[in-house]
Order: sequence, then structure tokens, then C-alpha cells
Amino acid sequence: MITGTIKNKIDKIWTDIWAGGITNPLTVIEQLTYLMFIRSLDEKELEKEEFANMTGNTNDLIFPKSEIGQAMRWSKFKDKDARYIFDVVSKYAFPAVKKMKYGKLPDFDENGEMIEIPDRDDNEQVQTAFTRYMDSAVFLIPNPQILQKIITGLDDLYEHDIAELDMQGDLYEYMLGKLSTAGQNGQFRTPKHIREMMVELIAPTPDDLICDPACGTAGFLVSSAEYIRKHYEEQMTEEQWADFEEKTFTGYDTDQTMLRISAMNLMLHSITNPDIDYKDSVSKQNKVSGKFTVVLANPPFKGSIDAESINDNLTAITKTKKTELLFIALFLRLLQKGGRCACIVPDGVLFGSSNAHKSIRKELIENHQLKAVISMPSGVFKPYAGVSTAVLVFVKTDAGGTEDVWFYDMKADGFSLDDKRTEIPENDIPDIITRFWNPDGEKDRQRTEQSFFVHKQEIIDNDYDLSINKYKKTEYVAVEYSPTSEILAELNGLYQELGSTLAELEGVLNG
Repeated sequence: MITGTIKNKIDKIWTDIWAGGITNPLTVIEQLTYLMFIRSLDEKELEKEEFANMTGNTNDLIFPKSEIGQAMRWSKFKDKDARYIFDVVSKYAFPAVKKMKYGKLPDFDENGEMIEIPDRDDNEQVQTAFTRYMDSAVFLIPNPQILQKIITGLDDLYEHDIAELDMQGDLYEYMLGKLSTAGQNGQFRTPKHIREMMVELIAPTPDDLICDPACGTAGFLVSSAEYIRKHYEEQMTEEQWADFEEKTFTGYDTDQTMLRISAMNLMLHSITNPDIDYKDSVSKQNKVSGKFTVVLANPPFKGSIDAESINDNLTAITKTKKTELLFIALFLRLLQKGGRCACIVPDGVLFGSSNAHKSIRKELIENHQLKAVISMPSGVFKPYAGVSTAVLVFVKTDAGGTEDVWFYDMKADGFSLDDKRTEIPENDIPDIITRFWNPDGEKDRQRTEQSFFVHKQEIIDNDYDLSINKYKKTEYVAVEYSPTSEILAELNGLYQELGSTLAELEGVLNG
């Protein structure tokens, strides 16, 4: 958790960047990401040098041995004059990162011209997911003074406050929390506590293959990684750790900036080379099928796409151009049999009356196992928007399996439901997780309570409606009022008392 001194230091860095004219929060995060990555390369180089001193093998080093190559290292330039730092970062370090290949940075000649690393014959590019999407990156720090303040501030944070891996992740999470607007495609950054609730409901293991086909900043993948480390770290094999770094986590997005940020976010959580790919998930471009055991996602809520670009096997399930419906069909396609999914959907998906809405709900209930519908209050996504949403939890079976669907009416998530989203004591999330994993205790719950089961046939009879209000019963409590004569007598007494008080006040003023 970022609080107190650390929070103030981050806010100071943020303010310095804003003072330089960069006011878009996403751009600020992107610029900080580049600098954090440059620093992380130097940290990794120090480890490689230590190993090289023991073995004599220097072939694996990241930075060129030339004067310019060594000058690009964070530890070499961080304490220099502001103009020197600006020249090194803007002319050499940043362009070199954009052209990084095979885990190495290119060198520069005596005239400062880059000597690009040639492709190997086998064309095997050993790149991180971050450097893969650096081609379109632009360095926007406006002047030497601003850059020096940022580097000094970041270095102070790393040296004294966030040396631990978890704290690095918390730092990035805090910065991402400053994103206060939805993206152009309607994507929202899912609050961390909501992501963690969904991960708890899915309970991923080290053997799972986890995908978010609308990954944004990779929040769901990060929360899954944290869950696995928390529950399995002591017992994971070397093979499982290797998979954890490179195979376990997959994310798709159509925004290059988001891909860079998500890759950085994952690297800060020990996932060195995740499969983060530029892909329009619901288009014909995406042919992935039956690959994953877990899908966690908050897909785009608004808009529609060109009908001709939509993958045919998605429209076969729900004939629509609405992305929120197409993504549910996509989740089913991406999953292996037995694979499980927790996803966020707008309320309209639950009760929409169009054929497309009904067909996707029917698909989940008749052909797979729909386990839970968790209705969330509309303030969960503030300050982005006041949209009402729900979490669907289901298992892909291709053979049905839905018997009773568990409904939960979340009224509080631990934060106020206004734009400020301040922390409050009321929080249904622990109760949701406990009850979800104890279904036997839910069987006798009444429809007037916050959670209850609804049998499959009742849902079918209601045209596959999944809105909780369709099944929840309101308990009316009779209220007894005093007779009218008593109420009038009481009002008359109050009136006389008020008249007496006014008379006393008037006497004081006139006296």
C-alpha cells in the first residue's frame, strides 16, 4: 500500500512532470515507464556483471562497452549535470531501448550515430514484451531540469522506499490509479480490490494458462500472479517458475501504449517475458481457440465494430456487433473444456431483450455451467463512469451443467460510491468470497437476503433473464402510526410552544 512519505514523493514527481506541460495522466505514466525500464536494465546489468566476474563470460551483457554505451547506464548518469543527463537519455538511452534486440542495446559510433544490431540468421529475436512495442514510443520530457527532478525523485524512491518487488508493483498500481478517464474504446481500469475478488473466485494455480483478451494495463494478470505467489510460492517447481515468467500469462490489446504499460507492470511482478500481443480479440485476426484454462477480463462496454471484421465463430453464438456480447462468446472460444472465467459485464447483458442478448445468456446456461451472477453497485467504476455492472462466473463444458445459479447483491465494496471513492467500513467482498466457496450454506437462503440460488428452470421461464431484481423479493415491514387525533394534538402543542417562544423573544428585543 502506498501511503504517507512514499505517496508524497510520487505526487511530487507527478507535479514536476505536470509543471513541464505534460498533463495527460497516461502520457505521464508512459514517460515514467521508459525511465523505470532504463533503470531496471542497469539493475539487471549489475547482476550480469557480478556473474561475469565469476565465470569470465561477458557475452551476455546488455550495455555496449564503449564510452557512450556505458554512459547510458542509470548509475552512471543519475548524479550528473541536468544538461548532460538530458543529452544522454534523449539522444542515446531512449533511442537505444527502442532498437534493443536479443537482450542487448545497440552501440553508437564516435559521431553519435546508432550502430543497429543486425538480425541473426535464425531470426530469433530475444526481446521483452516491453521492447517489442517501443517502436512508436516518443520521449516527451521537455527540458533538462524536469528530467533531472524526475530521475532524482525516482532514484530516491528506489533506494529508500521501494526496493522490494511488492513495493515496485504497488508504486505502479498507485500511478495507474491516477488514470481518471475511460479509454476511447470504452475500457475502464478495474479497481484492484474488484480484480482481487474475481481472482479469489477463480483461484488460479501455477499450472493454469491465464488470459485477458482486453488486458489494458494488465491488472488481472498482475492480480493472478500475486495470488499464485501468495498461495504456491513455497512449493512451485523450477519448471513452474519458468512458465510463470514466460508462459502462464497472456494479454491482448489494440493500444500500443497499453501494451507497453502492461508489459512493464508485469515485469515489476517478476513476469519477465509475458505473451503480450497486439491483437483485436474479436476480429478475424484472432484465431486462438481452446488454449487457456482461465480467462479474467473487463472487456470494452460501449460501441460496436465493423461486422465484416468480426470472427464468424463469435457471431454464430450471438449475432451482434456489440462488443460486450462478442467478448463473452470469445471467452468461451479461448477456454479449454473445464476452463473457468470471471468477467465484468454491463447490466444490459443480464436482461437485454434482443435476440443477441438472449442467445448469449442461453449459451451460458444451456451449453456450459453458469455458476454466479454478482451484481455490483453503480459507483464501483467512478470517477470513470456510473455504469451498473455485474460479475459473471462460469465454466466452459460444451455439455451444460448449469443447475442452480448463485446470485449476490453487492451493496458496498469498501469505498464510498461517489467520485471521491474514500475508504469506508462497509464491504461485502469478504462475504462474497466466503459464501461463493461454501455453496451448501447458501441453499436455504431466502430471496429477501443478499445472496441466494435460483434454479435453472426458473431462469429459462423468465427468458434467461439474469438480473437479480427479477428474483429478489422485497420484505415489507408494516409500520403502525398513531391515530390522526393524537398527531393533530401533538402538532397543536408544538405550535402553541413555538408561539410562546416567539412572544418571549419579541419581549426581549423590545425591552
